Amino acid sequence: QVQLVESGGGLVQAGGSLRLSCAASGNIFSIGRMAWYRQAPGKQRELVASVTGGGNTNYADSVKGRFTISRDNAKNTMSLQMNSLKPEDTAVYYCYAVVSYSGSSFQYWGQGTQVTVSS
Repeated sequence: QVQLVESGGGLVQAGGSLRLSCAASGNIFSIGRMAWYRQAPGKQRELVASVTGGGNTNYADSVKGRFTISRDNAKNTMSLQMNSLKPEDTAVYYCYAVVSYSGSSFQYWGQGTQVTVSS
């Protein structure tokens, strides 16, 4: 099967930077849309940023100008560069990807990584 493994989460002070990475492995023919979601305690999971296979990106209004999503198709990886972090960015961040194999496409989620931004 396919696994999405995240790394890079941690504790950072407000105004600081953090880079999250997601690596896809397993039986992969191709990866379509990839995205980062986040979920704070007691709140609904929300889309942070997404990137298509062709490189088109989309960002939530709350992170525009601060976060940058990118992908490396050769390595089956995706990253999220987070700058000027704010306490309200504190959440569990999840990697999402649409993976094609065996003639079909499937949706996968990473295990989540905690990002905590202190005041």
